[in-house]
Amino acid sequence: MEYRMSSAIQPSSASAREPHRIFRHAAVTRITHWLNALFLFILLMSGLQIFNAHPALYWGKKSDFEHPFISLTAEQGASGKPVGITQIAGAKFTTTGVLGVSSVQGGEPAARGFPAWITLPAGQDLATGRLWHFLAAWCLVISLTIYYASGIFTGRFWRRLAPTREQIRHIGRSVWDHVRLRFPKGKEAEQYNVLQKLTYIAVVFVAFPLIVLAGLAMSPGVDAAFPGLLDFFGGRQSARTVHFLTAGALTLFFAVHIILVLISGVWNNIRSMVTGWYTVQPEGDGHD
Repeated sequence: MEYRMSSAIQPSSASAREPHRIFRHAAVTRITHWLNALFLFILLMSGLQIFNAHPALYWGKKSDFEHPFISLTAEQGASGKPVGITQIAGAKFTTTGVLGVSSVQGGEPAARGFPAWITLPAGQDLATGRLWHFLAAWCLVISLTIYYASGIFTGRFWRRLAPTREQIRHIGRSVWDHVRLRFPKGKEAEQYNVLQKLTYIAVVFVAFPLIVLAGLAMSPGVDAAFPGLLDFFGGRQSARTVHFLTAGALTLFFAVHIILVLISGVWNNIRSMVTGWYTVQPEGDGHD
């Protein structure tokens, strides 16, 4: 459903500088938004539990234990205590207490890729982590299918996410406004800005399909039915790495998304995703 304003709340020329409400999010968008957030949270925590069973990533068809692309391991320190070592493309960093080595119950440091507080379950339990991961994954696929079908059949995707030529021409200004934490007001706030549109396009049409396909490519059953999928990623280890990196990119997106929601008007943003209605503030004298 595209942005629209009810005639009862359409601002007149005399009150154009007064706040007014627009209907911003359809019911399907709101429901799937919150469901996707829940499923993705479970997927992240259970995925890190699975990763901890073998905290290393490789490229290609086989594991190259001597040359991992990314690894979170522990080494014996000079004091005799374990030291967390994070390796990325050959570069090594000491990350004790966060990655590689973290405190477990009782306060003693132990070798562990990601700390217990961010994994599901907290203790080392690969089987339970996989059960949570697969359950949340299929729930997410169903929710995303409903979201995509609604957006495509109603035309909402194209109306709301396609940047206009005017927006593309002023993308530099939009970047600078974001750097200065200046948020659109007035007429400009009635639609997504160009950075929002391009980011949502990348998330909706690139990141989500990619992470689902990479996850499926790691399944022997799926590979047997669709061998070309594994070839597309260049092997099971490459698919695992792509799956992990895409999850990291999505986590970064969600972190930035939450921060912007908080600083741009937390109540207004949350209300719009609960009720659908969003209050547009009038453009101030100092807004370009």
